[in-house]
Amino acid sequence: MPLRNDDRPNWERDGRDWPHRAASRFVDAAGLRWHVQEFGEPGAPGLLLLHGTGAATHSWRGLAPLLAARGFRVLAPDLPGHGFTDPLPARRLSLPGMAEAVGDLAASLDLTPRLAIGHSAGAAVLARMCLERRIAPELLVALNGALTPFPGVASFLFPGIARMLFLNPVTPKVFAWSADRAAVRRLIDGTGSRLDPQGLDLYRRLFTRAGHVAGALGMMANWDLPALSRDLPRLGTRTLLIVGGDDKAIKPEDAFTLRERLPDARVELLRGLGHLAHEEAPERVADIILAEAGGRQAASA
Repeated sequence: MPLRNDDRPNWERDGRDWPHRAASRFVDAAGLRWHVQEFGEPGAPGLLLLHGTGAATHSWRGLAPLLAARGFRVLAPDLPGHGFTDPLPARRLSLPGMAEAVGDLAASLDLTPRLAIGHSAGAAVLARMCLERRIAPELLVALNGALTPFPGVASFLFPGIARMLFLNPVTPKVFAWSADRAAVRRLIDGTGSRLDPQGLDLYRRLFTRAGHVAGALGMMANWDLPALSRDLPRLGTRTLLIVGGDDKAIKPEDAFTLRERLPDARVELLRGLGHLAHEEAPERVADIILAEAGGRQAASA
């Protein structure tokens, strides 16, 4: 039972009141039709935002305008298979494939990011892009970054389970049918974060679309974090690891271990915040990022 086009999130239906809808547009690049949001002045220094697995541009509804107000041209796409962006074909559905596609998108939009900020799996995509020199930002920010494998047998078990679920065409539909408000709240609470009603509704809206669920499962099923982890010691980009102290999805202590393996990295621990720290406290996260980047962009230009 293959997914139909109407199983994907629909812009006119599901995006009717999407956060910052006026900043949205659709772009063709890398063989896909992308939903992107852009904030700030066209000639300002570039900043690339990549959300994590299962999210979309709504994840940046609080943070993106704050960064744009400090003098950046902010570009935030829905990753392939997520939100309103087309999925990648199976042969390209991998971490390098995702990095290549996002790199082609950035090039098509003439974006040379001075800052690159990624949440969870989005940070892994950015790290791979930096390693392959698709981008060369002055600062890479990983927000609760999924940059290292799960411990022990889980590093093999979890991707395998995701692959089995992804290959079963019924799974996304079953998940979408069961994604009521209570289920989505339990899922978000399980990350250690507490979101407002709007945030919960936006995730519920996406999770009720089987195409979006399939995009998230496909991303996890084809993720090769051991290979990325082996390559990270040669990451020459200055890196800021922002960690929510209450993150239940990725152990906060993993960032401190990773810091010792990176050539130039610092950890910032945010107590009282979970995996979606940037959605819970965007002002706090923005202040940390901008301070690390050197204060007001105008002062460093």
